[in-house]
Order: sequence, then C-alpha cells, then structure tokens
Amino acid sequence: MTLKATPLNNAHRAAGARMVDFGGWDMPVNYGSQIEEHHAVRSDVGMFDVAHMCVVDIKGDNARAFLRGLLANNVDKLQVSGKALYSCMLNPQGFVIDDLIVYFINEGWFRLVVNAGTAEKDVAWMQAQNDATGSGLTITERRDGADAMALIAVQGPNARTKVWQAIPEAQAATAEMKPFNVAFVQSAQFGEAMVARTGYTGEDGFEIGVAATEAEALWNALVAAGVKPAGLGARDTLRLEAGMNLYGQDMDETVNPLDAGLAWTIDLVSERDFIGKAALQAMGQNSQFVGLILREKGGVLRAHQKVIVAGSDAVGEITSGTFSPTMQQAIALARVPNGVQVGDTVHVEIRDKKLAASVVKLPFVRNGKILAV
Repeated sequence: MTLKATPLNNAHRAAGARMVDFGGWDMPVNYGSQIEEHHAVRSDVGMFDVAHMCVVDIKGDNARAFLRGLLANNVDKLQVSGKALYSCMLNPQGFVIDDLIVYFINEGWFRLVVNAGTAEKDVAWMQAQNDATGSGLTITERRDGADAMALIAVQGPNARTKVWQAIPEAQAATAEMKPFNVAFVQSAQFGEAMVARTGYTGEDGFEIGVAATEAEALWNALVAAGVKPAGLGARDTLRLEAGMNLYGQDMDETVNPLDAGLAWTIDLVSERDFIGKAALQAMGQNSQFVGLILREKGGVLRAHQKVIVAGSDAVGEITSGTFSPTMQQAIALARVPNGVQVGDTVHVEIRDKKLAASVVKLPFVRNGKILAV
C-alpha cells in the first residue's frame, strides 16, 4: 500500500526524521530524541505536522441550523466571529463518530477540523445528513486538490513569540486573542494564514493553516525562528499528560462519550435535539474517566490493561498509558467503575502482577506545571 504524504514530507526527510505508517500516512515519529522534543514543548517551543488532519468548510444559509443537529456540543455558543468550539459528532446510537473543532467564521460559513483517519467517513456522514435534512449546504474537504490546506501546530510557552517572528503580520491580530479563537492573517510571505489559539499538548500556542503549497516555506521559517520540530511520539506523551483523548484509542464508535470523560462537550441542558441525544440520555454514564499514576515499580501502564477495584466485581480498563517525561512516572487514562474516587488505590494487571496505582484528577500536566501527584 502506498502511504499518503503531507506537503511537509520532504522537510521531514531532509531533517532526518524517523518515518512511520500512521493510519496510512507517512509521518515523523521523532527527529532524534523524542524526550527532548517533549521537553522542548513543555519548556520552550516545538511544532508538529498536523497536515494529515482535514479542514472541512460548511457553507450555506442553513449552516448553523445544520450543525445544531449534527454536533453534540451547541454551536449557539459561537456568536462572535472567530470563536471555536470542541465537540463530538455522534451516531444515532450515541457513540462517537469523531471529535473535532468547529470555527465560526460567519453565519454562512463554519470551518471544522476533523481527525485524519476518520475524515472520509466524517465527510460522507455530514453529506448524508445534509441530503437527509435538505439543508442545501456545500461541504468541502480542504486536504486535497487546488484548495488544499495544511496545518502546523506550534506549541509551548514561547510559541506565540516564535510564530510572530515567522509571520510578523500575525502579532497584531493575535496578541490579545484568547484561547479557542481564530484569526485570518494576510502574510506577505505565505498568503492567507488561519491562526487559531488551540492545541493538543496542554501548552499555549497556535495551530496554523496555510495553502498546502506554502506549508514547507512556513515550516522552514519556523525552524529558522528557533522552533524545534517534534514527531508523533512527543505529541502522544504531551496529549496524555494533558489528559486529552485520542480518537480510536480513548473513544470510538463503540464508546459512550460520557464514559470517556467528555460530558463537558455534550449539551444535554438545552431543548435542542441532536443526533444521538436520545440514545445517550437512555444510556447515561456507566463508568468514569480518570487518571492513574503507577505507585509500584515493575512495569509501564499501557492500553487495554485491566484495572482492579477493591470490593467491586466490575473491572476497569486503561485506554492510553505511557511513561511521563515531565513527571518521571508511569501514567494512564482509564475507564473505571462508577464510585471510584480521586485518591483511591486500584491495581493494574501488568503481565502476571497486580501493581498499585493512585486515581487522580485530570490533567496530569498543564502549562508546564505538574497538577497530579
């Protein structure tokens, strides 16, 4: 099978990146030391190629009404142009088709960014709902063709300063911009740039969208400004420390989003109906999504390991686990039975051992600070 390549593929190879098959995409896992890349984002600045993710533009007079019914979070929260919202998109059974960010540009134009591996099914699902509701919208993928866009995530405490060095025009538009907002900047060097104060690391920074033809030039300008390229390995340890879900691992089309710690993204309060709402209300929350810190030596926490709760016949499961470079401890995200409390001790089955772990509130790390101990 021929792997798909982002517009930054040549830049990765020129930098000596170790490339891997990531869901059918040829992507960099690291450029040398994954640990150094992780620490660069926590203490300085790093950047990631996220051009495999898919920008989807939804345009038309009925865009807001359509998204009211499509998304579990309420787009009516988006009343000011440039505001962004994180949401799940559910199937009628109440399970997660995908998680995404939606940006409000104007009443006739909303922009979504969806996951790489789910993009085709996501767009097909949106188009099917568009047809079924007679909304008459234009739904456009921006990952291929003449209008293709590429995304670069620049993250870390010094991210904004470095982005402003590479794109000077962005400073005025984004200096006062709050998180989960976006601005469109006309750059003399790179053309129109979408600069969003969002990310997937638990650090401040921007996710920048430019024409695919300009992506490599922007990447090189960011390198020249002192931004360290980082790969998939560091991206995973960073997002896990930040307590952020990964689609296909922490939730998917078999998982109730309430059980995946995503209740905050589900609007069950307003009278608005959305796809999956009735099924979700009928299911309710059947488990809790928590953080675990391993307290005994003898293993590393990994996905699918069983979590044993004293005095309960119910068994939990780790969904994502790693050794935290920031905390120097084994950590995990897990679904555990209702009733488990922060501060409780549980046991994780690692090979033939049952090792003690503490239940902690997420996130583990945010803005360079360790929050879970």
